[in-house]
Amino acid sequence: MAVTELYAQFNRVWIPDPEEVWKSAEIVQDYQAGDSALRLRLEDGTELEYPTEPGLLPPLRNPDILVGENDLTALSYLHEPAVLHNLRVRFAEARLIYTYSGIILVAINPYKQLPIYGDAIIHAYSGQNMGDMDPHIFAVAEEAYKQMARNNRNQSVIVSGESGAGKTVSARYAMRYFAMVSRSSSKAQVEDRVLASNPITEAVGNAKTTRNDNSSRFGKYTEISFDEKNQIIGANMRTYLLEKSRVVFQSENERNYHIFYQLCASAQRPEFRCLKLGRAEEFNYTRMGGNVVIEGVDDGADLVETQKTFSLLGFQEDFQLDVFTVVAAILHLGNVQVTTAGAERSSVSEDDSHLQVFCELLGLRCDQVAQWLCHRKIVTSSETVVKPMTRPQALNARDALAKKIYAHLFDFIVGRLNGALGFTGRRCCFIGVLDIYGFETFDVNSFEQFCINYANEKLQQQFNLHVFKLEQEEYMKEDIPWTLIDFYDNQPVIDLIEARMGILELLDEECLLPHGTDENWLQKLYNNFINKNSLFEKPRMSNTSFIIQHFADKVQYQCEGFLEKNRDTVYETLVETMRASTFHLCANFFQESPAPFSPFGSAITVKPAKQVVKPNSKHLRTSVGSKFRSSLALLMETLNATTPHYVRCIKPNDRKLPFEFDSVRVVQQLRACGVLETIRISAQSYPSRWTYIEFYSRYGILMTRQELAAGDKKRVCMAVLHRLIQDSNQYQLGKTKIFFRAGQVAYLEKLRLDKLRQGCVVIQTRVRGWLQRRKFLRTRHAAVIIQRYFRGQQTVRKAVTAQALKETWAAIVLQRHCRGYLVRNLYQLVRVATITIQAHARGFLARRRYRKMLEEHKAVILQKYARAWLARRRFQSIRRLVLHIQLAYRVQHLQKKLEDQNRENHGLVEKLTSLAALWASDTEKLQKLELELERAASQQRSFEEKDRRYRDGVEQKLAALRARNSELEVQKEQIQLKLQEKTRELEEKMDNLTKQLLEDVQREERQRALLEKSFELKAQDYEKQLQSLREETQALQKEKAQLRQELEEARVAGDSLQGEVVRLSQQAKTISEFEKEIELLQMQKIDVEKLVQQQKREMREKMSKVTRQLLESYDIEDVRSRLSTEDLEHLNEDGELWFAYEGLKKATRVLESHFQSQKDSYEKDIEALNSKVAHLSRELGRLQRLLREESHVHDSVRLEVTRLTSENMMIPDFKQKISELEKQKQDLEIRLQEQTEKKGKPELWNLLGRQEEEGVQRGALDAQSERDAQLEKKLRDRQEAGVRLKKSSETEGEASQRPLENRDLKEELEMKDREIRKLQDQVKTLTKIIEKAQDKHLSPGPEEYLGMLQCQPEDEAKLVQNLILDLKPRGVVVNMMPGLPAHILLMCVRYADAQNDEAMVHSLLDSAIRGIKQVVKDHLEDFEMLSFWLSNTCHFLNCLKQYSGEEEFMKHNSPRQNENCLHNFDLSEYRQILSDVAIRIYHQFITVMESHIQPIIVPGMLEHESLQGLSGLKPTGFRKRSSSIDDTDTYTVASVLQQLSYFYSTMCQSGLDAELVRQAVKQLFYLIGAVTLNSLFLRKDMCSCRKGMQIRCNISYLEEWLKEKNLQASAAQDTLEPLSQVAWLLQVKKITDSDAEEIAKRCSSLSAVQIIKILNSYTPTDDFEKRVTPSFVRKVQTLLRDRKGSVQLLVDAKFLFPVTFPFSASPHALELLQIPSSLKLGFLRRL
Repeated sequence: MAVTELYAQFNRVWIPDPEEVWKSAEIVQDYQAGDSALRLRLEDGTELEYPTEPGLLPPLRNPDILVGENDLTALSYLHEPAVLHNLRVRFAEARLIYTYSGIILVAINPYKQLPIYGDAIIHAYSGQNMGDMDPHIFAVAEEAYKQMARNNRNQSVIVSGESGAGKTVSARYAMRYFAMVSRSSSKAQVEDRVLASNPITEAVGNAKTTRNDNSSRFGKYTEISFDEKNQIIGANMRTYLLEKSRVVFQSENERNYHIFYQLCASAQRPEFRCLKLGRAEEFNYTRMGGNVVIEGVDDGADLVETQKTFSLLGFQEDFQLDVFTVVAAILHLGNVQVTTAGAERSSVSEDDSHLQVFCELLGLRCDQVAQWLCHRKIVTSSETVVKPMTRPQALNARDALAKKIYAHLFDFIVGRLNGALGFTGRRCCFIGVLDIYGFETFDVNSFEQFCINYANEKLQQQFNLHVFKLEQEEYMKEDIPWTLIDFYDNQPVIDLIEARMGILELLDEECLLPHGTDENWLQKLYNNFINKNSLFEKPRMSNTSFIIQHFADKVQYQCEGFLEKNRDTVYETLVETMRASTFHLCANFFQESPAPFSPFGSAITVKPAKQVVKPNSKHLRTSVGSKFRSSLALLMETLNATTPHYVRCIKPNDRKLPFEFDSVRVVQQLRACGVLETIRISAQSYPSRWTYIEFYSRYGILMTRQELAAGDKKRVCMAVLHRLIQDSNQYQLGKTKIFFRAGQVAYLEKLRLDKLRQGCVVIQTRVRGWLQRRKFLRTRHAAVIIQRYFRGQQTVRKAVTAQALKETWAAIVLQRHCRGYLVRNLYQLVRVATITIQAHARGFLARRRYRKMLEEHKAVILQKYARAWLARRRFQSIRRLVLHIQLAYRVQHLQKKLEDQNRENHGLVEKLTSLAALWASDTEKLQKLELELERAASQQRSFEEKDRRYRDGVEQKLAALRARNSELEVQKEQIQLKLQEKTRELEEKMDNLTKQLLEDVQREERQRALLEKSFELKAQDYEKQLQSLREETQALQKEKAQLRQELEEARVAGDSLQGEVVRLSQQAKTISEFEKEIELLQMQKIDVEKLVQQQKREMREKMSKVTRQLLESYDIEDVRSRLSTEDLEHLNEDGELWFAYEGLKKATRVLESHFQSQKDSYEKDIEALNSKVAHLSRELGRLQRLLREESHVHDSVRLEVTRLTSENMMIPDFKQKISELEKQKQDLEIRLQEQTEKKGKPELWNLLGRQEEEGVQRGALDAQSERDAQLEKKLRDRQEAGVRLKKSSETEGEASQRPLENRDLKEELEMKDREIRKLQDQVKTLTKIIEKAQDKHLSPGPEEYLGMLQCQPEDEAKLVQNLILDLKPRGVVVNMMPGLPAHILLMCVRYADAQNDEAMVHSLLDSAIRGIKQVVKDHLEDFEMLSFWLSNTCHFLNCLKQYSGEEEFMKHNSPRQNENCLHNFDLSEYRQILSDVAIRIYHQFITVMESHIQPIIVPGMLEHESLQGLSGLKPTGFRKRSSSIDDTDTYTVASVLQQLSYFYSTMCQSGLDAELVRQAVKQLFYLIGAVTLNSLFLRKDMCSCRKGMQIRCNISYLEEWLKEKNLQASAAQDTLEPLSQVAWLLQVKKITDSDAEEIAKRCSSLSAVQIIKILNSYTPTDDFEKRVTPSFVRKVQTLLRDRKGSVQLLVDAKFLFPVTFPFSASPHALELLQIPSSLKLGFLRRL
C-alpha cells in the first residue's frame, strides 16, 4: 500500500504549531500524488491548505484506539507529535505519570503527592512481569531485581533528567523497592541503613534552585550489594562533580546546601551554642539568593531527621558535632571582612569576631589566617617572596578555601557512609542506581554545564548502543533479516571533548601555564576547531564563548571561569595553615596523603585507556576535568558490565503546577534525554510487533470463512497478510511474532474499522427494515380490523327487518327446547350407568375389606404366639448374658484381688527390708554400747587410781605435820628452859601459827570431802549404766540362744523337707502317665471331629429334605394372599418369615461352633496341663538346688512346701477335669444319636434345633461355671497361702536379725510373686476362653463401656506420637469419623478426671497441645494437615465445652452425655489456650490457601477470555514483548473454581465445622476480589467495557459455585460487591450528568479515589467506544467530594476477617466409639 493512500478523507495529521509544537487537523479531501497542498480542517473548525512537497507530508495521527497506550512503541505511527500527544493524554487527562518508551521509563513529575508508592503497591508489583502492569518505577525495579536473581548478573538503573524533574525521588523509590522486596528478618537493619543514607546525602548535596526545591547538585551512583539469597548486605556510593561554587554563590531565589540552613534553624539548641551561629540571614553564604526559606519545609525538623539517620548508621554524637563544626566554620569564614589597605593591598583584622570563631572552631591561629588570606607566597629558584593581594583576590582566596573545605567534608561524609554500609563476606551481585544530572542548557553556561553535558554524551552513546543491541537480538531471535539501522552516533562530539588535543586536554594544558587565561584557552579552541570540526562553532556576536553541537541541542558556553574552576586550587600557604590545625578533622582534610575516604571505594581499580604520564612536581595537581573524565570512564566501564534499565524524568512545566503539561518544555527534554532517538530507531525498522495469537484474535473479523476454517492459526495469519498487504516488504514473519512497518497497523485498524462500520451499517439496515415492517404490519392489521367492523355494521344495517327478527327469535326458541330434551335424555343414561358401577364397586370393596379383616385376625393370633415365643427366647438369652456378665465380673474381681495381694507382697518385701535395716542398726548400737562400757570401766579405774593417790598424799602431809608438831614441842620445852623471857611472845606466835595451820587443815578436809562425795555420785551413775548394760547383754544372750534353738528347728525342718521333695519327685513321675492320657484324648478328639463332620453332612441333607417338605406342605400363594403387604413387611422386620428354614441353618451353625469351641477348649486345657507339669518340674529342680546350697532354711519353707504340695494335689483335679471332658464328649455323641433317630418329624425340627442349641449352650455354661468355680477355689487357696506366708514373714521379720535369713525371705517372696503372675496368666487364659464362649455360644450384644480410655502416664508420649505427630490425614481421614483424635483425647482426659488425678490431667492436656503445635510447625505449608488439625482442635475445644458441666453447653446433650461430664476439674484455662492455638492454625491455614490461589486469580479472573468474541487485544509494545518471564501455564476461571473446590472438599473431608468453612470461603472470596481489583487499578489496558463484561461473567461463575456448595449464607458474595461495581462501572454509559449521578449512587462500595482511577484509566478497545472526558471525571469527582472513606487506591489484600469458633455439640456417644487399629493405640484400654 502506498503511503499517499493513507492521506485520505477523514484521516488526521499533525502540523507544526509555535505554541503547542504540534496541532491536530483532519483531512478534508483525499490527497493525490503531485498535489501542492493538503486541505485540512483544524479542531476549531478552521479550514486551511497546508503546502506540501514530495516526500514531506505531515505526520499522520494514530487512531484514537491507540492513544494513551502504556508503551509508546505500541503506536502505529512513531514520531514526535504522536509521542507528545500520547504523553499529554496520559499525564493531563488520565493523571498517569509513567509511560514506557521501549526500554525507557518516562516519568513526568506531577508536582503532587500521589498514593501510588505504598507498601501495597510494592507487593502488587513484586513478582509481576513488566508488561503486565501499568508503567511504574517499581516495575523497572522489579525487572532489575528479577533479572539479577535469575541470571546472577549485575544490573543498573540509570535515572536522569533536568533539575526538578524528579530524579532524586525516583532513585529513592527504586532503592526503597529493593529494600522492601529483599527484606529478611535477620538483616532488617541493613535495608534501613541503606535507605538512611539518602537523607544525609540530600542534606549535604542538595539545594533549592529556581527549578527544584530539592535539587541534587552532584551525581551519585549507589551500588546495592546482594548475597546468594538475594538479600541486601550493604551498599557503596560514588559521587560525581559536586557543585562547589554553590557554597560561595547562589543566584536569585536559590539557596545554598540544606545543611547550612538546618544548622542556622537549630542554632539556639544547647548542643549547638558552641558554634555561635545565628539566623541564615546573618551569613553571606546563605543570604545571597534572597529567600532563605522553602515553603512547607521545616529546616529544624530536617536537622533532627538528619541526626537520626546519622545515629542509625552508627555515627556517634561526637562525629556529628565535628561535621557540624566544619559547616559552621565555613559560614563564619564567609562573614570574614576583607578591607582595602591600598591600591594593591588588602587586610583582615585579627579582631574580626567571625575570624576568631572560625579559628576557634578549626583550631587555627588567627594571625596566620588573617595574614595568608591577604598574602600569598611565591617561591622561586633563588628566593621566596610574600606578595600582598588585592581585595578581590583575597575574597577569591577566602571563597576558594571555603569550597575546598566543604568539598573535603562532602567526600569525607560519603567515605564514612560507605564504611557504615560496608559488608564482610562475598557479594553475589549488585544493582546500581545512577542519579545523575540530565542535559542542561541555560542562558549562561559555564564549566559545570560543560561537564554535565559531556557526561550525558557518554551516557547517550551507551544508551544508543544498548538499544541497537536489543533490536538486533530481537531480530535474530525471530529470524528476521537484519538490516543496518542508521542511528545517531555521538562519538565525534565525545572525541571533540576528550580526544587528544581536545577541549579538555587544551584546558589542562592552559591551566599548567603560570599566566594562563580563559581568553588564551578560547583562542586555542578557535584556532584548532573552527572550520575544521563541524560540531564546534564561534558565536557571531561574541568573542568570549563557543558553541558545541550536542546530540540534544546546540549549547553556547561562556569561557569565563573555566580555568579557575578546572584548577580548583587553594594557595599553599593557606593549605599549610589548615594542615597545622589542632582540630583533627580539618588537619586530615589537608594532608598530602589523606586517609582513603574517596567515594569510589578502595575495592575499585581504575585502568585508563591510555598511558598517563604523571607530573613530577607536586605543584602540578590533577585538574577537575581530568578527575571527572577518569570517574566517568570508571562509571561507563561499570555500566557496560551491567544490564541497564533507563528512567528518564521529565519536567512538565517550569511553574511547578500539578498536572500542567507544557508541550514546548516537554519536547525539549524528550529530545535531550534520548526518548525520541529510541522512537526513531524503532520507526526505521519494524516498530509494531504482534504475536500470531494476538493478530488472530484482533483481526479475525478480516478473515474469510475458508481462512477461519483452517486449523493452523499461523498459516491463517500469513494468508490474511498476503491478501491484505500486497507489499511483502511492509511486514516480516518471525517465529512467534509478526513485524510491521510504521503505519501498517493503522492501515489494518482502518480495514478493521471499515469492516465493523460496514457490519454496523448492515445491522442497522436490517434492524431499521424490521422495525418499519413491524410498524407497517401493525398499521395494516389495525386498518383491516377497522374495515371489518365498519363493513359488518353496514351489512347489519342493510339486512335486518322486523319479520326477520321474529323468525330468528322463533328458531332460537325451538332450538332451545330441542337441545334441552336431548341433554336430559343423555343425563338420565349416564346417571343410571354411574349408580350401577358404584353398587358393584362398593360391594367388591366391602367383600375385600371383610376378607382382609378375617386374614388380619388369623395373623394376629399367629403373631401373638410367635411374639410370645420370641419374648421367651429373648429372656433366656438375656438371662444367659447376665450370667456371663456376672462370671466376667467375678473373674475381674478376682483378678483385682490378685493385684491387691501382689501389692501387699511388695509391701512385705519393703517391710522385711526395713526390718533388716533395723537389725543392722541395732547391731551397730550394741557395738557402740560395748565400746562405751569399756570406756566407762577404764575411766572408773583411772578415777580409783587418782583417789588412791590423793589419799596417800593427804596422809603423808598429815604425818609430816604431826612429826613437825612433835619436833616443835620438844623445841618449845628446850626454848622455855633457855628463853623464858620470850615465852609469851613465842606462845602468841605459836598460837597464831596453830590457828592458821588448823584453818588450812580444815579447808583441805572440806575440799577432800567434796571430792569424795562427787566421786561417789559418779561411781553410782557408772554402776547403774553397767547394770543396764549387763541386763541388755543378758537379754541379747537369751535372744542368741533362742536363735540357736530356732536354727536347730530349721535344721529339723530341712530334714523333713528333703522327705517332702522325695515324695514330690515320685509324684512327678505320674506326669508321663498324664501325657499319655492326653495323647489318647487327642486321638479320641480327632475321631469325634471326623464323626461330627460326617454327621454335619447328613444334617445338611436332612435340612434340605425338611425344607422341601415344608415348602410343599404350604401353599405359598395362599399365605401371601392372606397376608397384607404391611404384615409381610412386619414379618420381614422381625425375622419371622421362613423362620423354619433359618432355624435349621442356625442350628447347624450352632453345632459347628460348639464343636469347634469344644475342640479349642480341649487343646487349651492340654496346653495348660503341659505348662503346669513343666513349671512344677522347674520348681522341684530349683528347690533341690536351694537345699544343696543353703544350710539354714526358714520355717516359712515348710509352709511353701505345703503350698506346693497342695498345688500338686490339684493333679487329680486335672484328672477329674479330663474325665468330665470325656463325659461331655459322650453326651454329645448320645445327643447326636438321638437327633438322627428323630428323622421322621420335620415339622418339629425347628423347635428341637432350638432346644438342642439351648442345651448345648447350657452345657457349655455349666462346664464354664465348673471351671470358674475351680478357678475361684484355686485363687482362694492361693490367697490363704499368701496370708499365711504374710503372717509367717511378719513374725520372722520381727524375730530375725540376720541378713542371710532376710535374703531367704526375699527369695521366697519373689517365688510367691512368680506364682501369682502364673495364676494371672491362667486367669487371662480362662478369660479368653470365656470370651470365645460368649462369641460362639451365647452371641450376646455389645459390651457397655463408660466412654473412657485408660492411659498410663508412661504412655502419654506414645499417645501423642501415634495420634498426633505420626498421623497422616491422607488416606485415613476418609475412613475416620470426623474429630476422632479429639474424641480419643477427651476420653483419656475423662479417665484422668475420674481418677481425680490433677497431675495426669494437666500432663495429658499439655502434651496434646504441644503435639498439635509441633505438628502444625512441622507442616506449615501442608494444607491438608492444617485443615485436619484445625478441625480436630475445634472438635477438641467443643468437646471440652460440651462435657464441662456448664449448663449453656449441655442443652443439646443426651442424658448419657450429661452423665459423662467432667466432675473434678475446671478446664476453662485450657479451653482458652486451645482457642488461641486454633486461631493461629486458622491464620496459617488461610495463608496457605492464599498462597495457593493467589497466582491464578489475575490470570483466571482478568486475563483469560472466557466469553467468546469479546477479545480486546491491542498492540502491546516492547515491554510486553520483552517480558522477563514467559508464562507457559494459562489459568482460567475454571482453574480458580477447581482450586476452590479442592479447598472445600478437603475442609469437608477433614470434618471442619460448616460455619468455619463459610468463614474460610468468605476470606478466599475477599482475597479474589481484592487481588482482582488491585490488578485492575494498576492495569490501564484492562479497563474496558469488554473486560467489565468478562469480570461480570466470572463473578457469576463464582456465585454459581457458592450455590452449588450451598454457601450462600457465608456472606462471601458480599465481598465481591466492589468488584461487581467496578465491572458495572466499566460497562455503564459515561457521558451525561445523570450518568455521573448514577455512578456516584451505585458505586457505594468504592472509594472516590478508586472510582476516579477507573474513569481515568478507561480505555476503549474500538473506535465505536468513547473515552471518558475530563469534564465528566470532574463532575463525578464533585459528586464524590463528601464521600468518606479510605484515600488509598488499593484494597488491603492482607486483611483478615475476625474468626469465630462456633460451639456445636458432638452427637457421637463416647461409649460407642471404635478406635481403628491403624492408629496403633492398642496400649489404651477401654473401660
